[in-house]
Amino acid sequence: MKLIGITGGVGAGKTQVLSYLASHCSCRILLADDVANEVKLPGQECYGQLVELLGEGVLDAEGRIDKGKMAALIFVDRELLAKVNAIIHPAVKVYILQEVDKERKAGRIAFFFLEAALLIEEGYGKVADELWYIHADVDIRRRRLKESRNYTDEKIDRIFASQLSEEEFRRNCVRVIENNGDLQETYAQLENALKKA
Repeated sequence: MKLIGITGGVGAGKTQVLSYLASHCSCRILLADDVANEVKLPGQECYGQLVELLGEGVLDAEGRIDKGKMAALIFVDRELLAKVNAIIHPAVKVYILQEVDKERKAGRIAFFFLEAALLIEEGYGKVADELWYIHADVDIRRRRLKESRNYTDEKIDRIFASQLSEEEFRRNCVRVIENNGDLQETYAQLENALKKA
């Protein structure tokens, strides 16, 4: 089984790529964002640490961490954001590596695809067999984000500024999948990457 990390800037089409991979090869797909949501649930170790750090005002009526309330606190306070990340990211990595280990032992799949925004920053290149960069031109990404998510230019600019540069993605990834609009071309690149992996 090969562990392949999938990364790229917001709006590059990672979800579209993963959808294709899910239906065209023997694989499991795990999204780091889903794992982050899981480790924040009541009863998980991160939950108690986050409530202690952020206060009970971050909870919703059911006692779960409210993403909106948490975001309102951490995105105006870089130090608090760093503390939250220091709690969540290690727990996410442990969870992911346990799932990878389970799948390796089970021997049922050929590929395990991990999608994470911070794949490179969190050092997954050291544990993955390959990192793939899903690339789309900035103007295409901007258009997609406006059309699919109703993002403003200001929000898009903030997000783009917080992400790695194209050069950093290319330097850290062994494969680049161009996803500028022609889906058949993108799918052909994916088929080629699967054969080479």
